[in-house]
Amino acid sequence: MGAVLLTVTACGTPPWAQGSTATSASPTPTTASSPAPQPVPNDLSSGSTQRSLTAGSVGATVNYWSTLSMDKWTPTALKPVSLSMVTTVTPDDGQKVFLQRATMIAVPANSQESFAPLAAQTDQTEAPGYLVLSPYSYSQTFNVGDVPADSTFVTLQFTFEFLVQTTPTSNEFAKQTATDTLTVAIVDGGQAGATS
Repeated sequence: MGAVLLTVTACGTPPWAQGSTATSASPTPTTASSPAPQPVPNDLSSGSTQRSLTAGSVGATVNYWSTLSMDKWTPTALKPVSLSMVTTVTPDDGQKVFLQRATMIAVPANSQESFAPLAAQTDQTEAPGYLVLSPYSYSQTFNVGDVPADSTFVTLQFTFEFLVQTTPTSNEFAKQTATDTLTVAIVDGGQAGATS
């Protein structure tokens, strides 16, 4: 009687390997996630900020702050921005430094677009201006009014125009100009109301 040879051909994964293979082959669930919105920079997030500006021979130290807390900076709120300034002059030969004009322009925007700037606010006096040479200082408060509801921040553009005596006894002056920019976040009015 002849021998019968049986050939077994297996297809697929052997039974002893099915457990591990099934686990590794199972699809990993994926979750659709949108990128998190980038935080809006806020130069007044700590309540105040200080800047050092240079305009020719004039060095100005400017402190900015707001008496309105940052969580109340909504589109419709009246948003005050206060500043104080003192200057030095180099070389200091005894000449005085005067601030003739200070201007603030507020430009509301969001991450997609900038809106029309608000009307410029200016504090100007007759020449030669306010004496701002240390120890004398200058203080002022400007106000940011209504901005579009879609605004997420406002850029505050400051311009300071100085007159510097050419000599300590001279009635002639040299004009120097310094500029500065602050970015302040605008909060959603509904969210502010909900958290207050």
